Amino acid sequence: MRLTTKGRFAVTAMADLMMCGGQSPVTMAAISERQKISLSYLEQLFGKLRRSNIVESVRGPGGGYYLARPAEKITIADIILAVDEPLDATSCGGLGNCHDDRQCLTHELWTGLNEKILDYLASVTLRQLVDSQAHHKTGHVTAHIAVRRKDPKPAVIPV
Repeated sequence: MRLTTKGRFAVTAMADLMMCGGQSPVTMAAISERQKISLSYLEQLFGKLRRSNIVESVRGPGGGYYLARPAEKITIADIILAVDEPLDATSCGGLGNCHDDRQCLTHELWTGLNEKILDYLASVTLRQLVDSQAHHKTGHVTAHIAVRRKDPKPAVIPV
């Protein structure tokens, strides 16, 4: 399973919107320029984000986009699912008809992975993402991922 550019760009654009938004809406042109994402692609993504009530827009001079709710209430899963990003590691789209209309031997493994990924993305808010990036850039936080191994002591891999 891989996250496509649609999901990555949507999360990046939302982080930019949160970081650069304030008292006034942020234009897609500004996000496009800062993040090097095509303006037409952003228009598609923000249309979906608006329909999912993640962002709101203001038309006219001084218009643009702003968060529809507090960043603490928007999860990364909300963003990815809003832009129709498939989060599915199965080869059957979760239908269980992987192998001659039956589940393949590894179907439950991939279904479990889907759940773990979605749970993780739902546990991270836009606020946490942006705050962790701000701390990381200033050197206050070093990010690590703990990986479970068979022995009780987890391996730590710097990211």
